[in-house]
Amino acid sequence: MNISPLAVVDPGATIGENVQIDPFAVIEKDVVIGDNCHIFPHAVILNGARIGNNCQIFPGAVIAGIPQDLKFRGEITTAEIGNNTTIRECVTVNRGTASKGKTIVGNDCLIMAYSHVAHDCVVRDHVIIGNASQIAGEVDIDDYAIVSGGTLVHQFSRISKHVMIQGGSRIGKDIPPYTLIGRDPIVYCGINIVGLRRRGFTNQQVYLIQDIYRTLYTRGLNNSDALKAIETEYEPSVERDLILNFIKSSKRGIVRGSIDEM
Repeated sequence: MNISPLAVVDPGATIGENVQIDPFAVIEKDVVIGDNCHIFPHAVILNGARIGNNCQIFPGAVIAGIPQDLKFRGEITTAEIGNNTTIRECVTVNRGTASKGKTIVGNDCLIMAYSHVAHDCVVRDHVIIGNASQIAGEVDIDDYAIVSGGTLVHQFSRISKHVMIQGGSRIGKDIPPYTLIGRDPIVYCGINIVGLRRRGFTNQQVYLIQDIYRTLYTRGLNNSDALKAIETEYEPSVERDLILNFIKSSKRGIVRGSIDEM
């Protein structure tokens, strides 16, 4: 370990091997930091933080601050950061409440500067959250989603896999998988073809996803009829089933289609 004598590290904290802790960083007692992490100057790691291996926590970041939720009553909860995740300058990740008990940021994520991840959120693997985005409580963001800078996400919203969201968006509805979301107010703008290609989706998979969303958004069907059509007209597949199950389970409703697509 390489811990600066100017850092404040509680002796009760659990620090892994080959961890660098820079001057003026603060590490409280009930903290676990995995191997090969770098805690930069002025980062603050508070009670309840659980940080995986190979993470970087940049200056001014605060991990495991108490929730900004008036229902919080001091219960013991955690904020958990997965392996290989980078938390940039002045990011705040609050710990959970009695609702779920923990806030989770997964593996291989990049949370850019000045972003906020509120209590009881679940940010899964390979997610990118752009600068100054604000993620409210109990939001669920699934694998490989990209939330561009300055985005506001309403509490309890869900953002599914392989989604790309335009910067400055205001998210108040659930965002179904594989989609490209933008404009103001937000609408479905197509599928995230660039992201899917980068992740190895075949032409057949891409065409299937496009066709399913044409059925959902361009055939003039309401959601119930569109879901029935998708279920009967397309063979079961990972892509079809993910779209169907996400929309069926949505409590907030999904983002609407663009007028241009109607």
